[in-house]
Amino acid sequence: MIVKTLGRVDYAATEAAMRAFTETRTADTPDELWLCEHDPVYTQGVAGRPEHVRHAHGIPVVQTHRGGQVTYHGPGQVVAYPLVDLRRLGIYVKEYVYRIESAVLKTLEGYGVTGHRVAGAPGIYVRLDDPFSHAALTGPVPADDPFRGLGKIAALGIKVSQHRTYHGVALNVAMDLQPFLGIDPCGYAGLQTVDLARLGVSTDWSEAAARFGQRLAAQLTP
Repeated sequence: MIVKTLGRVDYAATEAAMRAFTETRTADTPDELWLCEHDPVYTQGVAGRPEHVRHAHGIPVVQTHRGGQVTYHGPGQVVAYPLVDLRRLGIYVKEYVYRIESAVLKTLEGYGVTGHRVAGAPGIYVRLDDPFSHAALTGPVPADDPFRGLGKIAALGIKVSQHRTYHGVALNVAMDLQPFLGIDPCGYAGLQTVDLARLGVSTDWSEAAARFGQRLAAQLTP
């Protein structure tokens, strides 16, 4: 896998480049992983509902080809775009999502943070009361508030075309979280969003991107 650290790049131009790469690649094209961050932008998935953008406050809202609902990208967030041929990897979409989430979990583990999966809600969450606890989530999920006590630290939104992936995953490192209050993150009203900085973890974008990139490459290399 070829890992490319792009730095701060325009979202629309990057999405167009991902789509072009995916549409023109052949069976011999090496897989790539793009690591970047974006200027403030809301991105809406193909199933995204306009009412989930409540107060854009001048931040652009861009319609995309990925799955899922609305999310926010901004400086201080590591956005990873794996451009992977799933047939070469020998896996299907469900396993692909599982491996991406595993890379997030391993990256958080390296900072001493315990991440959690929530059934039916792609992405990774942390316990707000004690993000460093190794205890598993226990007890029934409250029907009226499935994210009670949790904060989302990584969002996932992918697109697969002819077994080839683009779009990807965003890990919150040290960013302005205020724009998340203008949306229902991933379609869930009231869902809290956190980053490593709010959890007391001191790191910078470059270090977090390098660690995350290594974990993703390990999960997505045949």
